[in-house]
Amino acid sequence: MALMDRLPKHLFTNRGWGLLVAGALSLGCAYVMGRRDLLTLAVLLILLPLVALAGVRVLKPKFQVYREFNPSTVETSGTTTVRLAVARSSYATGHVVMEEQLPPRFGEPPAFRFPARSASGGTSRYEYHLRSGKRGQFRIGPVTAEFSDPFGLSLRRHAIDDGDILTVTPAAVELPVTGLAGARGNDGVTATRIRANPSDDDIMTREYRHGDPMRRVHWAATARHGQLMVRQEESVTTPEATLILDQRFTAFPAGTGSVFAGHDEDSDLVTNTNFEWMVTAAMSITAHLAERNYSLRLLDSFGGPAFGRSRSATDPEAEEFSGAGGLQSIAEGLAAVELSGPRHARLEHHRAEHGPEHKEGAASAESADSPFNDRLMDKLSAHRLRGPLLALVGNLTLAEARALAPAAGYGANAFALVMTEGSRNNGEVLEILRLAGWRAAAVTSKTPLTAAWSAFDEGGIVEAADAAMDVRRGAAVPR
Repeated sequence: MALMDRLPKHLFTNRGWGLLVAGALSLGCAYVMGRRDLLTLAVLLILLPLVALAGVRVLKPKFQVYREFNPSTVETSGTTTVRLAVARSSYATGHVVMEEQLPPRFGEPPAFRFPARSASGGTSRYEYHLRSGKRGQFRIGPVTAEFSDPFGLSLRRHAIDDGDILTVTPAAVELPVTGLAGARGNDGVTATRIRANPSDDDIMTREYRHGDPMRRVHWAATARHGQLMVRQEESVTTPEATLILDQRFTAFPAGTGSVFAGHDEDSDLVTNTNFEWMVTAAMSITAHLAERNYSLRLLDSFGGPAFGRSRSATDPEAEEFSGAGGLQSIAEGLAAVELSGPRHARLEHHRAEHGPEHKEGAASAESADSPFNDRLMDKLSAHRLRGPLLALVGNLTLAEARALAPAAGYGANAFALVMTEGSRNNGEVLEILRLAGWRAAAVTSKTPLTAAWSAFDEGGIVEAADAAMDVRRGAAVPR
């Protein structure tokens, strides 16, 4: 038996190898003893496994596989149910052993026999569960089938489908209620009222129309105009929030404890623990605002769509999202968002190498490639003061902080979470942002997200709003 265990199992079964060994022994005995009957037996014993092997290679059965995930996308640490339906689409064979191929993070691949005991209509159905602790897109499958000839002498294993992609989205953390949203109505909208001189009543009232309820009659305006006047409905606007998600490789250095998922055997996302913290923050903040009926706009640090390079995005060019469908699109876009761009500071190397005489050329390169540029500012100015502005950024240089600082003037309130792990100029960066009107909080990959979010209320939102108004009135940004 020890010898049989050492023989390769992808060609013949133990029975097939046994016949081959017996055939070889019979051939040896026929040669030594000169027996023709032993020679005939030897040829038969050797040919049977070889013919069976050729048969399963040429006449391999075909199957159809239908795979369904429920839910179709799953949050990290959530469970999805995988349902498989396998049907034979060629000639019948005996029992087939099948195995669903999985990335290593999901554990041992499930194996099952076809046809199943509960098969109906020629289709066998199977079910198992998956859970992932990390976001991303993972190929589930293919199903591999291992079948043998009718005599059970040879084996054949091959993939019978291409597999399907499972999208694992980041799970949102429930955030405490803060003063970020400002004054809000019960339905999540902001009431607006236009006031003007000489009389606000004239602006807030209109002539009575048939069907208007009498409770809306404005008696003071009626007496002044000599005809029935009613109060107008307050106009309402859906508040907007803009979120800037920094995705630059250089802004999120791999510090202590940071592991690039691109080095994992079952994922090729370029990320690390610092960036993963920001992705979770983006998911949590957008979910928090979406629950309060905010429409959301997500941009990267260069003014482009936040999910322009995300393989999981349903619409990579989309910038604006609203409602439950928009939140789901954000979650799917964040599933495979990753760090991008150059992996070293090109401009700093350029300046160090060429010196100040190349200042003009370096400036043009900075204008084209540097973050928080004019394109981003133009995008922000198009929605000026329509709602809060939030920036989730990595390590900033002083120049980058100065470039981002004026953006505070485009939001009704401006909030920034700044990753300071591995940075040497945290204090100066935060001071630049705060003096410009940002409510900035320093975070690391170990900072509880709820604590960072609550920090925006510490000291009062009013201080940040007042600073922002100073910027809008022309206060200088520190250089």
